[in-house]
Amino acid sequence: MENSLPKHIAIIMDGNGRWAKKRFMPRSFGHRAGAQTLNKLLKEADKIGIEHITVYAFSTENWTRPKDEVNSLMNLLREYIDDYIKDNETSNIKIDSIGDLSRLDEDLRNKINTLKEISSCKKGLNLHIGLNYGGRDEIIRAVKKMYGELKSGSIKESDINEELFSSYLDTNGIPDPELIIRTSGEMRLSNFLPWQSTYSEIYISDKLWPDFNIKELNKAIEHYKNRDRRFGGR
Repeated sequence: MENSLPKHIAIIMDGNGRWAKKRFMPRSFGHRAGAQTLNKLLKEADKIGIEHITVYAFSTENWTRPKDEVNSLMNLLREYIDDYIKDNETSNIKIDSIGDLSRLDEDLRNKINTLKEISSCKKGLNLHIGLNYGGRDEIIRAVKKMYGELKSGSIKESDINEELFSSYLDTNGIPDPELIIRTSGEMRLSNFLPWQSTYSEIYISDKLWPDFNIKELNKAIEHYKNRDRRFGGR
């Protein structure tokens, strides 16, 4: 049976650097092109009725990249937030983040909090941006929170189940993604949403992220619709 439109799509936006290299340009040029691709895709996804999109913008492992590239990514994020705040009245997208923001600069954390606040009343697509996000880090942080509440007596061992554990994750209140898209042809999740992706359908695109467009998104959605999702059954 054909599936309906996925409510939640998660995207590993891979290939910005390779896209720039093919054009003999610095990696920052590719990241900027990738941000423009995301903006176009979000508008179209909102139009067709996608409810949630989670993007892997900056991972816990990305700190190991050269300092100038990290700084470029952070400055691009600042620009992205400033542009959204400027266009707030005309945008219908609600934005929040997943990941540990404590390692980000204070001014950036403040901008992110402002962005969350001014977009909280929006009724359109929900964009969840993975910033300093790593799936294993998320699970460890969740375990620590749960352990603290076990010690304090707020919860009992008998209370622990999948639903309770999920409530300690960054994605609390967000439905698990039905579809995960990875661009650039790489076939791995790279520490992205390991708990939430247990039954996600995975679609690999050979397109580098800046070349991914609404036509490619529709192709991924059609593949999803025609998959037989049995969730371990028959």
